[in-house]
Parts: sequence; structure tokens; C-alpha cells
Amino acid sequence: MARAFLTQEYLKNRVSRQKFRFNHLKGCVTLSLTHPTDKDKNVSLAGKKCGYWFVNLSADCSYKSAKTFTKSIRKMEFLSSPFVSVIIPVYNDGERLKLCLEALENQTYAKNLYEVIVIDNGSDESEDIKGVVAQFSQAIATSETTPGSYAARNKGISLAKGEAIAFTDSDCIPALNWIENGVKNLLQVPNCGLVAGKIEIFFKNPNQLTPVELYESIMALPQKEFLEKHNYGATANVFTFKRVIENVGIFDANLKSSGDVEWGQRVASCGYKQVYAEDTCVDHPARYSFEQLYRRTLRHAGGHYDLQKQKCQSFLKQNQMFLASFFRDLTPPLMFAFKVFSDSRLKTIEQKIKVSLVMVFIRYISAWEKLRLKLGGNSVRD
Repeated sequence: MARAFLTQEYLKNRVSRQKFRFNHLKGCVTLSLTHPTDKDKNVSLAGKKCGYWFVNLSADCSYKSAKTFTKSIRKMEFLSSPFVSVIIPVYNDGERLKLCLEALENQTYAKNLYEVIVIDNGSDESEDIKGVVAQFSQAIATSETTPGSYAARNKGISLAKGEAIAFTDSDCIPALNWIENGVKNLLQVPNCGLVAGKIEIFFKNPNQLTPVELYESIMALPQKEFLEKHNYGATANVFTFKRVIENVGIFDANLKSSGDVEWGQRVASCGYKQVYAEDTCVDHPARYSFEQLYRRTLRHAGGHYDLQKQKCQSFLKQNQMFLASFFRDLTPPLMFAFKVFSDSRLKTIEQKIKVSLVMVFIRYISAWEKLRLKLGGNSVRD
């Protein structure tokens, strides 16, 4: 029996001494190597040394056996380093989009194994989204006229070439190993449907936080809690497989907010595992003004209202859920205030009072927005 190296080209001789470089092999993928030894005793894996796989080929090894085994190796390479499509919706955010794309341009993942799809969701011409995207070799620009980030993400999904799909937002700055670690976490968990990565909040001036930033410092985007308590991940940092999307469906384009909640819970209901990944991180800016918080609160209240309306077809049940939600928002957040005063991350009484008052602001804005929607208004996108 001879020992050979394999190349990606088919072996044309019964015994070959060519080389096949196998990068990024993960232990979980090696199970697929049982195929050639089970089906054909003339081909077997001898071991790996210095990054190369050594293969035993018998003297009477057929061309068909060598060809089949080479295909198995190529499949392993594909599975260990799948092509990734990163999807980013953007609306009037060209300046921060540029920072996001700079981080994605310099990923540790091989450049030939990922693409970045930016979907302009109706930005003003002055933002020049196409011009921003054109500065980066990994990125392509497209557009979606239907308002809403989930409609835009669906457009990106329809264009994606990758077997793995990664979602982030235009205001996020992914870590340089973001794609590499996201893929690693996708592959190492059997039947994985969703990886929710860490979202790290940063501030304009860490030494002088506004009341809104204080609130964001303890409340903004707790990704681990989203996953463990509510079975979803915020799409500022989510990885999945395209086959999972094909199975459970795309995002609900009618939702201006909470589309990630609805989609993530669909993934869970289909039996897929969901994973929180501390090492798959993006940085996200905290909102710092009441104007910014006001706009976000309107969007979240609209998403919550629309989602409840979809879940409940009964008119009576819809009204019961609306009233419960409306009066809950109008109730002073005493339990929240108790938790805030017990939170060691807030150092002074003044900080704790400020955060509690911000929650009162959010609750009342949310209540009146839900009432507006109940009276026939339409949810807003921003």
C-alpha cells in the first residue's frame, strides 16, 4: 500500500504524490471521513502532518475510489470554512456605515470566503450610500424601497451567496475576528439555528454619561438575556445558516421592529439550537439624547403592537392584550426602580434616580404611541 497526498484536482493515477492543503479543519467535521473507509477499503486516511493530510492508496486503488475520496476531502474543506454573506440594512447612516465596513474589510476570515451586502432602505441622496460602499472591496450595494429594516434584510437574503448568513447593523463595529468566531460557533454546535453574539455598548464620553447613556449602560441590548429568556437574538449580531432561513422562512417585512423576536422564536419552535457567543462581538453606540430615545421608543412600541396584533386573531383577545400592555406602561415602574437602586453598576443615588426617570419617560411614550396605533395610526420606522 502506498501513501499519497491529495490535491483538489482528481487523482489521475492509482498512486499519486501530490499535495492537498487543508485549512481550518474543525474536529467536529472529521466524522465525515468515515465515508471512504466504509465504502472502499483501498482508500483510507493515514493522518495529518504539517497541515497536510496523508492518505493510504492500495496498489489496485481505482480512479473512482480516489475521485470519491477527493470529493469527501473537498466537502470537508467547504464545511469547515463556509462562504459567509454579511447583511447590513442602512437608512440615513452613511457616516457610521463607513466605520462598520472598515471593520468588515479587515476581518481575520479569508477575503475570498465572505461578502458584505449593504441594503439602502430609502436613504437621502446626500448620504451617498453607494459611494460609501464603493470604497470597500468586500461590499456591494443594493436597495429596498419597502420601508423597514426587516424588508431590507430580506432583500439581502435573496441576493446572498453564502451558506452562512451574518446580520449586523450600520451603526455597529464588528470585532476583527467577528466572522471567524461566528462561523466557529455555528459549526461546533449540532443542529445550530442561530448564534447570538455579544453586543458591547460604547459611549460618546465615558467620563460624563448623559441620563440616557446611564440607562443604556444597564439596559441596552442584553443579548444573552434575549436568547435565554425569549429565544431570539437582536439582529445587530446574529449568525445563521441559509438552509435554516429556507426552512423557517424570512423575516416578517410588515414589522418595523421586533422582527428579530418573531423570527428567532420561529427558529426555536422548529427545534434548532440557539447559542450565545461571548467571543463573537460587535460594538454598538449608546443613545445619548432624549430625542434619540424617543424615536427608538416609538419604533419599539409600534413593533410590539404590530406583533401582538398578528399573534392574536380574536378581536376580544387583541383588545385584552392591548389594555394589559397599555395600563402596564402607565403604571409607575416601582419594581424597575427597586432593581436600579440595587444595581452596583450605578455608583451614586443621582445616577439611580436619573435612570429611573428615564424609564418613566419610556413607559409613558410607549403607552401613548400604542394608543395612537389603536386609534388607527401606522407604526413608524424611526
